[in-house]
Amino acid sequence: MSKKIAILATDGFEEIELTSPKEAYEKAGFKVEIIGENPGNIRAWAETDWGKDYPVDKGVEEASTSDYDALVLPGGVINPDKLRINKKVLAFIRQFFETEKPVAAICHGSWPLIDAEVVSGKKMTSYKSIKNDLKNAGAKWVDQEVVQDANLITSRNPGDLKAFNAKLIEVLK
Repeated sequence: MSKKIAILATDGFEEIELTSPKEAYEKAGFKVEIIGENPGNIRAWAETDWGKDYPVDKGVEEASTSDYDALVLPGGVINPDKLRINKKVLAFIRQFFETEKPVAAICHGSWPLIDAEVVSGKKMTSYKSIKNDLKNAGAKWVDQEVVQDANLITSRNPGDLKAFNAKLIEVLK
């Protein structure tokens, strides 16, 4: 049976940080669904301006962590800043940690993990501007392309996507 991955995002996600993992995971034979704050569409941020709209497969309220084998959190600045204040999103994230399923976050995608209170004691990386946020939340921040601490996988920026995608595929296989 094919593994199933949830990509959790809302308006303002960095486009390549959703499209690249989705494509890599589907190519590896996994089923991928986009989970949004609400059903409908979400709009990407494409480096310097708004990008395309992407259909959401399920709103977070109708998604169940038991249906997925892993969770992916793309970055962007707007997307994780919106997600980190949504209580239903934070509960969804916490359930992946409670069930010890893989969670992969890239760039600013780690921001919601701080508010979900799951980073303390974890070795992580991220975009450099949120380094101190993670350290202040108790994470052990390092500057590396991809970092795995138990079931948590993190990367710094879009330049790390190849290693980021490969690491989750390795963990799931």
